[in-house]
Amino acid sequence: MSILVLGSGQLARMMALAGYPLGISVQAVDVADNKIVDPVTKHIINNSLDRVIEEVNGITVEFEHIPEDLLELVHGSGKLKPTVEAILTGADRIREKKLLERLAIDNCPFEIVTDVEQLDAAVEKLGEKLIIKASRDGYDGYGQWRLQNKNKLPELKQQLSKLDLQKVPLIVEKMLNFDRELSLVAVRSVDGDIAYYPLAENLHYQGQLHVSIAPAPKVDEALNQQAQDIFNKLAKSLDYVGVLAVEFFQIGQQLLVNEIAPRVHNSGHWTMQGADTCQFENHLRAVRGLPLGSTKVTSPTAMINIIGCKTFTRDMLSIPGCHLHWYGKSPRKKRKMGHFNLCADNYAELGKTMQALAEYVPIEYFPMLKDEAARLVKL
Repeated sequence: MSILVLGSGQLARMMALAGYPLGISVQAVDVADNKIVDPVTKHIINNSLDRVIEEVNGITVEFEHIPEDLLELVHGSGKLKPTVEAILTGADRIREKKLLERLAIDNCPFEIVTDVEQLDAAVEKLGEKLIIKASRDGYDGYGQWRLQNKNKLPELKQQLSKLDLQKVPLIVEKMLNFDRELSLVAVRSVDGDIAYYPLAENLHYQGQLHVSIAPAPKVDEALNQQAQDIFNKLAKSLDYVGVLAVEFFQIGQQLLVNEIAPRVHNSGHWTMQGADTCQFENHLRAVRGLPLGSTKVTSPTAMINIIGCKTFTRDMLSIPGCHLHWYGKSPRKKRKMGHFNLCADNYAELGKTMQALAEYVPIEYFPMLKDEAARLVKL
């Protein structure tokens, strides 16, 4: 059995590692040049894209920003899962907003802006505190701007006037005072069966995910059901197959959708140690048409991203429940170099494990670690 992944980064790598025990071989496409590579070793495989598409049993993606000509090429094979519509929706915030509106799914109040002069009307309608997002190609805090006071609007308009807003419009959202950020990662099979992981609580720093805690503390059945109902609407509408992540803002007992990601997701990395079947294996199972694996939680888990950090001792592996996943990439600012999964019997012990980790890592690269550890210890 074999799967082709469009994209050759760390998510393709983790899919490949999850596929080995199942007897599924994974190859990847470097979308910059359409060369076929081994996603683990990064060695180029001497095979043509057309031939690989013909030979593999299934095709999927590791991220949504795939060149549309490549998407159309693989779509013609009938092997692509999830669908082109789902992938394009995840890649374009305007498509995403229109889908949410059509399905009557609550999300942040917004305006679409194709000219900087429209920002004045957006401020009048939404208020002076805004988050402004490029409708395409923005992630990890890139392609985003914030307005805290309308007195800064002229300066912001001057900055944004350099962009081609006819080609890539802006989504202007009201800045909400939400309680916390959550995400639901779940997987849907070819037959429409769904396996849900529990909600994860996510902590961001400068627009980038730094820590996920799963299961999220203080989630009642009503909140959990609300998240699953939203997932079901989205997955059914998109005729979805595979892992889909839905990011939420929680305000009281209401969930507002922030974004959807039609792929395995950073906030689901905790499943590699904290669940019976990890998100990567379950995605491959779904794409290949195999039965879905159990999503039962095996322990409370913290996922901590390693961002921009060049190197550190591996002595933290002496901490019980500490698991390192290193991606083998050259370091640069804000680049995800790897992640830790920390497992413990309860939240308080998980907090103590995070405090132990803080003694081994250069803390300037982990700005949320100590405060989050202290919070968990008190739960």
